Amino acid sequence: MNWQDKTIGFALTGSHCTFEETMPQIKRFVDAGARVIPIASNTLMTTDTRFGTSESWQKQLKEITGNDIISSIVDAEPLGPSKLLDVMVIAPCTGNTTSKLANAMTESPVLMAAKAQMRNQRPLVLAISTNDGLGLNAMNVGKLLITKNIYFVPFGQDAPLAKPNSLVARMDLIMETCEAALQGKQLQPMLIERFNY
Repeated sequence: MNWQDKTIGFALTGSHCTFEETMPQIKRFVDAGARVIPIASNTLMTTDTRFGTSESWQKQLKEITGNDIISSIVDAEPLGPSKLLDVMVIAPCTGNTTSKLANAMTESPVLMAAKAQMRNQRPLVLAISTNDGLGLNAMNVGKLLITKNIYFVPFGQDAPLAKPNSLVARMDLIMETCEAALQGKQLQPMLIERFNY
């Protein structure tokens, strides 16, 4: 696919343990010639963890994309009327974000951007990373699986013995999922074996 005429909205939410795996996928789009608009949850913008500081992740996002981060609901809202994004990715997409998206809640820049994308009937790609994907959040994942214009990066159980409800996407398949989504297709297989015993 020719990515040079495409604008990608790339949103990150608070699954900090997958940021390191996600950043190279953003660079893949940039290297392919796409314009990438970074969008960050409040958690990314304010929380330091053992996986890195908020400042360091923000710096990486800006350096990779060459663009300022959309980090407020006010800044995300114009994405709807402008129809700027050809495809939007939420990676990682936490259980919290999954739940709120499935129940039409808009209380963060990421969810506002997602709402804008859905308003425009353009593809929204989710790369889930949640400890309760097969627990209480299973019904929300199910609702999103059957929602028009939402596509999932292939995912599976990452630690079925230690965390039997946990689901994580294959972040290295984000670009391929977006390419399929732009053709109105779900990349298959969607359910994959991901775990290590």
